[in-house]
Amino acid sequence: MVLYPTVAGGLYAFTDWTGRAGGANFVGLDNFRQLLTAESARSALVNTLLIAAACTVVQTAAGLGLALALNTRLRSRNILRTLFFASALLPPLIIGFLWQYVLTPTGPLNTALDEVGLGALKQNWLGDGSIALGSVIAIIIWQNAGLTMVIYLAGLQGVPAELYEAAAIDGAGVWQRFRSVTLPLLLPATTIALSLTLIGSLKLFDQVFAMTGGGPGYATETLAVVMYKEAFVSGEFGYSAAIALVLTMLVFAFAMVQLRTLRRFEVDT
Repeated sequence: MVLYPTVAGGLYAFTDWTGRAGGANFVGLDNFRQLLTAESARSALVNTLLIAAACTVVQTAAGLGLALALNTRLRSRNILRTLFFASALLPPLIIGFLWQYVLTPTGPLNTALDEVGLGALKQNWLGDGSIALGSVIAIIIWQNAGLTMVIYLAGLQGVPAELYEAAAIDGAGVWQRFRSVTLPLLLPATTIALSLTLIGSLKLFDQVFAMTGGGPGYATETLAVVMYKEAFVSGEFGYSAAIALVLTMLVFAFAMVQLRTLRRFEVDT
C-alpha cells in the first residue's frame, strides 16, 4: 500500500509521463535539470526554506512562551490553553480560506484598522508581493503555535518539582532556574516540536493554496504548490514526481540532521 506508490513515484521522476497510460518515456535527469533552472521552482525552493526557517524558530519560541505562561496557577489557564490550541484542530484549508477573506483589501482586518484610526497601516496583505509571504508565514505560526504549546506543556509536567526546590534553596533566581533546570529538561520536547514544525513547514501546501494559490506571481509558491500545479494543471506528472522526490529527500535530510543534533544535548531526568 505504501511501498508501491513510493517506488513508482521515484521511477516516474525520470520519465516524461503526462498521466496517460503507457505514455512514460525515460528522460534521465532532464526533470531535475528543469527543476534547477525553472524560475518558479527556484523561487518555490527559496520560499519553502524561508517558511521552514521562520516557522521553526518563531513558532517554537511562541509555543514555549505560551506553555511557560500557562503552566501556572492562573484560574483561566485551561480556557486559554483550549483557545490557543483550538486553531491547530481546524483543517488547514478552512484556516486558509478564512484568512484569505480576512486579509482581502476590503476585509475585516483593514476595516478594523480604519475603525480604530490606524488606516495608514492598511495593506493588500496577500496581493502585495513584498508582504504576501510574511502574511502567509504569520498565519501558519498563529495556527500551529498552540500545538507546540501543548508539546511543551507535556514536557513541563515531567520536570520534577524537587529540582526547582533544590535550585531555590541554592539561591537560584527565576532566570537561573529556567536556564539550568527547565530548559535542559525540555530538550526532548524541543526535539519533537522542532521536528514536527520543520517537516510540516517543508511540505506546506494547504494554507498557501487556499490563501494565495502561490501568487502574486511566484511570491508565495512552495515546492508542494508547484508540484500540484505541474501535475494537475499542466499535466507534467513526470516533472511533478521529480519535485516530489526532491522534496522528500529535503525533508528526510533536514529531519535527520536536526534529530541527530538535538539528541546530543538531551539529558535524562
